[in-house]
Amino acid sequence: MINHDVPTAVPETDILRYAAFAGDPAGGNPAGVVLDASGLSAGRMLAIAAEVGYSETAFLVPDAAAAAVAGRPGAGYTVRYFSPLLEVPFCGHATVASAVALAERSGPGRYVFATAAGEVPIEVDKGADGTLRATLTSVEPHVEEVSESDVAEALALLDWSAEELDAALPPRIAYAGARHLVLAAATRDRLARLDYDFDGLAGYMTARGLTTLQLVWRESEHVFHVRNPFPVGGVVEDPATGAAAAAFGAYLRERGAVTVPTTLTLHQGDDLGRPGVLGVELREGDSRVRVSGAGVAIP
Repeated sequence: MINHDVPTAVPETDILRYAAFAGDPAGGNPAGVVLDASGLSAGRMLAIAAEVGYSETAFLVPDAAAAAVAGRPGAGYTVRYFSPLLEVPFCGHATVASAVALAERSGPGRYVFATAAGEVPIEVDKGADGTLRATLTSVEPHVEEVSESDVAEALALLDWSAEELDAALPPRIAYAGARHLVLAAATRDRLARLDYDFDGLAGYMTARGLTTLQLVWRESEHVFHVRNPFPVGGVVEDPATGAAAAAFGAYLRERGAVTVPTTLTLHQGDDLGRPGVLGVELREGDSRVRVSGAGVAIP
């Protein structure tokens, strides 16, 4: 399992470390951030991400076209995201971490990231207490059916039974920059007990192009608890997952499980001792999903 608490020094490259979706460095999801990765090869980026050891590290390269979209110089970047094992098309928590790192240096405001999944605008605001909070707007999302046999195989790998699922939130694959299989537990206790076949689930997900599983439990109309196995990235569990939160928002809209417009609260990381809070906003007349959270540097 990736160690989220002990940073590793990487020579010759300036690596920043931020916790996303929390105001406490001990909470949320830690991400590595390289603010200028110009000249770094994909192989070097992967090696750095593996040495840093977080679920993702973001590599930014200044992008004049993206800055023009943002409407201010120095506010646009091409961004690539690497886990310790592979590159992913989009990562929400590393986006929040990167935007907060930029805002600490260049001030709050609008930024635009050109990612492999598409263009992602981010707004960074500073609260009265000085906390920086970033809100990303997802790429165009969509939701897919998933076969009964695929669901059964996933449940077997998780050691869950079909009877432990919430029938009101049926399994689907949701996308908002990356693909996630949504499985809703009927109880908080079922969600709390996560002990799965790491290699088996990694193979299952790789074969289906999945980035994480979005395991959820609905506490109330607008409050959810979520967990995200990420074995394809070499991580047992992601502590706070912005890409999956965006995909889940699209799923809830598609299912008619919430009334739009609405803002949802997702709690993640509690079971790992790294509590984080993700805000998910669904707007009327706009299918894209907004995901927001605080970010803070890790000393």
